[in-house]
Amino acid sequence: MDHEYFMRIAIEEAKKAYIKGEVPIGAVLVVKGEVIAKAHNLRELEQQVLNHAEILVIKEACEKIGFWRLDDSFLYSTVEPCVMCSGAIVQARVENVIYGASDSKNGCCGSKINLVNSGFFNHNANVISGVLAEECGLLMTNFFKELRKNKNSNEDRKCYKKI
Repeated sequence: MDHEYFMRIAIEEAKKAYIKGEVPIGAVLVVKGEVIAKAHNLRELEQQVLNHAEILVIKEACEKIGFWRLDDSFLYSTVEPCVMCSGAIVQARVENVIYGASDSKNGCCGSKINLVNSGFFNHNANVISGVLAEECGLLMTNFFKELRKNKNSNEDRKCYKKI
C-alpha cells in the first residue's frame, strides 16, 4: 500500500478545511487500494462537534458499502485521531490507521493514550504514524498561527462564533 499517495489525498482534504476556516484535518478511507470515502473537518461551519474528518469518512464509507464493519480498511488522517475518532475506529473495526502529525494533547493512537490497539476492546487497529508528518504538521502550525494573528488584530475567523 502506498501510504504517501493516500496521505496526499488526505492532505488535499485538510487544505479544503483550512480554506473554510476549519482546523485543517483531512481523512481518507481505503479498501483494496480504492478510495471509498474522503472528508475534512466541518465542525465549525456546521456547528456540530461530531463533524471531525475521521467520523465523516467512516460514516460515508459505511453508507457506501452498506455495512458498519470496515474490515480490511485503511484510514488515513493528517493528524492523530482524538478519543472520539479513535472510539469510532474501534467500533467500525477499521483495520489500519495511518496518520501524519502526532497530537501530544489529544492523540489517542499512541501520543496521549493508545485507544485503538490497547487490548482492552474486542478490536485492535494497526497504527502507522509519521507519514508525511512534516507537511501535515505544517498545515496545523500555519493555521493556528494565522488564527492567533487574526484574533490579536481583532479580525474574526469566518466561521468561529463568539460566545
